[in-house]
Amino acid sequence: MTIKAIIFDVDGTLADTEDAHRIAFNKAFADNGLGWNWDVALYDKLLKVTGGKERIKYFVEDFLKDFAKPAAYEAFVKNLHMQKTAHYTTALRDGHIPLRPGIKQLISDAHKAGLKLAIATTTSPENVSALLEVGLGKNWEQQFAAIGCGDIVPLKKPAPDIYNWVLHQLQLAPQDCIALEDSYNGLHSALAAGIKTYITTNPYTCKQDFAGAAVVFDDLSDLTRFYGLIGLRASQ
Repeated sequence: MTIKAIIFDVDGTLADTEDAHRIAFNKAFADNGLGWNWDVALYDKLLKVTGGKERIKYFVEDFLKDFAKPAAYEAFVKNLHMQKTAHYTTALRDGHIPLRPGIKQLISDAHKAGLKLAIATTTSPENVSALLEVGLGKNWEQQFAAIGCGDIVPLKKPAPDIYNWVLHQLQLAPQDCIALEDSYNGLHSALAAGIKTYITTNPYTCKQDFAGAAVVFDDLSDLTRFYGLIGLRASQ
């Protein structure tokens, strides 16, 4: 196959970020005296919902039936998420969340091969910037032809909106691109946009159903195999 672009998810795909998100949520809850604690088993369930603010609302509505919502509930959720993001970006800038195996090399090789690169994620712009500035350098944005993140579209994954937005920015057809994802929601978001999708699993997603994916990898430590599948030559 001949492709013109690779579109990346961020959390769990470019880096194993999910546990850092979980810890940051818990710190924000503690800051507000809430007494909430998202352990690994609970967070695994909460990950069925994409988007941090949406995840907080899902937790309140499905797991805290007796919680008395404050009058300004939307502002309450937004404030919690802002504090969580501050804790998360601190962890990123302290270098606690490196890029996953093969990612930095893949980005370099794809550029040398003349491919466009893009991001399609539900995470916030602040989180994306903090992660990639540490992983790729201060000029990381120059390496991506389109950056779709956060609330830039109304419906989050598994809706195809973010991928459709990125395709429009790239001015490419779905068949000209591949997506790299890590979750069921991400896979179905990309597939609904008509994009061939490869999966790299992580501890939170490894047991999910990836029917429809082109190939499922543990990670991209074996780039030679991946390049053979997508028709990309490795740099010498």
